[in-house]
Amino acid sequence: MKNIFFSLMRSNVGTKLNDVALFFFRIAVSIELIYAHGLKKIGIGTALAEVVPNPLGLPEALNQVFATAANLVMPIFIILGLMTRLATLPILAVTLTGYFVLHFNDPILVKDVPFMYSLCFLLICFTGAGKYSVDHYIISRNLFRRK
Repeated sequence: MKNIFFSLMRSNVGTKLNDVALFFFRIAVSIELIYAHGLKKIGIGTALAEVVPNPLGLPEALNQVFATAANLVMPIFIILGLMTRLATLPILAVTLTGYFVLHFNDPILVKDVPFMYSLCFLLICFTGAGKYSVDHYIISRNLFRRK
């Protein structure tokens, strides 16, 4: 009983189970972001393409392209595990802006979506893609080694 208790308390960082969990986590969160938010931005599943709010007053075209890329293109990079940490930054810019600027005065049930996406992509940003990724393959093969 004592061994079971301590095995449950031990961290599994760096284990195969942790790598598999991170692999499925980054894929699931990215697919959800694409399906729930990205496809609406280009008009798939809706009558018209969604107009992205612009709380920072950016040029309208830049705002639309940035939000669309953050919700459609960057999650594909994260699914592949390609430039994963860099790909999380535009997503975090959009989700954190949604939480702290656009939904700041809204009730918690409205602003919990950008908050949860922010937490998920912050975790991916801090942990990286893990072992099952293009990033890991590139690093393990030293494909960008300086000569």
